[in-house]
Amino acid sequence: MTESQRWFFLIVALVLGGLVYLLAPILSPFLVGALLAYLADPIADRLEAAGLSRTHSVVIVFIAMTTALVLLILLLLPKLGYQIQVLIESVPRVVELFETVIMPWLQVTLGLAPDAFDFAHIKQLLIGDWQKTGDIMGRLLGGITRSSMAVVAWIANLVLIPVVTFYLLRDWDVMMDQVKHLLPRNIEPRISLWARECDEVLGAFMKGQLLVMMALGAVYAIGLWILGLDLALLVGMIAGLASIVPYMGFFVGIVVAGVAAFMQFQDPVVLAYVGVVFMIGQALEGMLFTPLLVGDRIGLHPVAVIFAIMAGGQLFGFVGVLLALPVAAVIMVLLRHLHDGYKTSKLYASEQPEDPEQPEPLMNDN
Repeated sequence: MTESQRWFFLIVALVLGGLVYLLAPILSPFLVGALLAYLADPIADRLEAAGLSRTHSVVIVFIAMTTALVLLILLLLPKLGYQIQVLIESVPRVVELFETVIMPWLQVTLGLAPDAFDFAHIKQLLIGDWQKTGDIMGRLLGGITRSSMAVVAWIANLVLIPVVTFYLLRDWDVMMDQVKHLLPRNIEPRISLWARECDEVLGAFMKGQLLVMMALGAVYAIGLWILGLDLALLVGMIAGLASIVPYMGFFVGIVVAGVAAFMQFQDPVVLAYVGVVFMIGQALEGMLFTPLLVGDRIGLHPVAVIFAIMAGGQLFGFVGVLLALPVAAVIMVLLRHLHDGYKTSKLYASEQPEDPEQPEPLMNDN
């Protein structure tokens, strides 16, 4: 890469960063559409390889995605809203259980002072906040209704996402070829290699780990539903999302499900059944989900994912959250090549003295 090319790409990166910062309020539907197109492109490519035209392949994939999304909203959203309300109502009872059962046991076992926690104040705050939450949705809907521009913008974004997804998915391969042909000829092979590695890293996570998280959430939710837990769907979703970090979903889910089950059934035996559900989920993850959906591909490290999402949200808001994983994948690939270059450089492979037993003196005697 020549000096002028380095400066050119640096200027392009700075301009793109500035545009993202300035246009962040309107970029969300375009980024969501690009993300959906990226995830659906391999399916469309397979249908195209089977003999269908690109347009027909995209139409089939688009209809399938839209149908699945509508069914999820119609089936899950009402139940999820009800379970959130049940959770809010059970919070004061959890505090009371901790105050009357768990805290006396801790005082006897660990020797804690009786006034270590002001449960009366905590309960009052929780009950007050719970009473306020009942009016939050009404206030929110009222504010949106009073602002006609907010309603128009919200509807426009919802309509724009499927439109952007359809056209980007239809022209995805064409756009990638055009970008490839725009690259300078002397660095095109290297940039193409980096792009393929970024796609592998990002695909290993987004097309693999996210599917594992969804599968685990479904297993946990179904298992807890079979046990009769009222909060089965909510706990399953929480455990599935927490599975972004290995074993975090298991520990978070089993604690939340255990508390919810004990509060509902008042029977310690149910805790054993909850443990069985999560042990089955972990067994399926290790023996089926991860080998089948992720395989041997190396994706983003869980800590890198958490940091990237938090940093993107802090810097650019929701747009930064959407851009976090692609940018993290690019940085990971660049760091990998930087590491390889460092290991082969003179800075790393410095010359060693001929006799390892007699190291060269740092200073001459003279």
